[in-house]
Amino acid sequence: MRRHIPFERLHNFRDLGGYRTADGGTVRWNLLYRSDSLAKLADASDTDRENFHALGVETVIDLRYPWEIAAKGRLPETDGIVWRNLSIEHRPYDQAEIDPDLDPWRYLADRFAEVAADGAAELREALEVIAAADGPLVFHCASGKDRTGLLAGLLLGLLDVSDEQILDDFALTELATERLIADWRAAHPGRELRWPGYGRAPAEIMRLFLADLRRTYGSLHAYATGHVGLDPSLIEALRVRLVEPAH
Repeated sequence: MRRHIPFERLHNFRDLGGYRTADGGTVRWNLLYRSDSLAKLADASDTDRENFHALGVETVIDLRYPWEIAAKGRLPETDGIVWRNLSIEHRPYDQAEIDPDLDPWRYLADRFAEVAADGAAELREALEVIAAADGPLVFHCASGKDRTGLLAGLLLGLLDVSDEQILDDFALTELATERLIADWRAAHPGRELRWPGYGRAPAEIMRLFLADLRRTYGSLHAYATGHVGLDPSLIEALRVRLVEPAH
């Protein structure tokens, strides 16, 4: 099966299937995807749009701010696709302007912690939408890196996927870094990219974030059922929908 789904305009579209769970199950393929901004499909080739529709996606969760959507657009309205905007980040910052002298991975892990604290209502709704969806679903932000990576890490953790696999999945964005930087430069002609780590997603960020989350809330499960307010039955619904049991 393919982990990366190739597109000309999308640089970070991936299937979250295939990861093993603690009880020997496997996250189902062709059901749950993560991506960079699907707004790029508005000016994509016919081939890109045909390849996207061939996946049979029925639900899209856009994790960006409403003002990002107003500026950059959204997935073109399509019959049969339910589109939801759930902005999980509440404190915007400009990654291109991160101080190069800061510890970059600690800085980003701290921003993840803010999202985990501030975005509980939106994260709960996103998980509820994923649990209730009938067909294939994709969630995305701008680069498919941080907000998307946080939701993917939380979701895989609730499915009892190991930290090692969660970190590996997060770090796969590194394969898209050069194209993400090229997109930024094309969108900001003449502007300096101050932060040399732009577009990076080393596993260390997710390792720090998961450790911080457990230190603060006790466990991913306790965070989800406590701070996020997710009903425990929804976690079981996620596992039933998304995990192929061991045979």
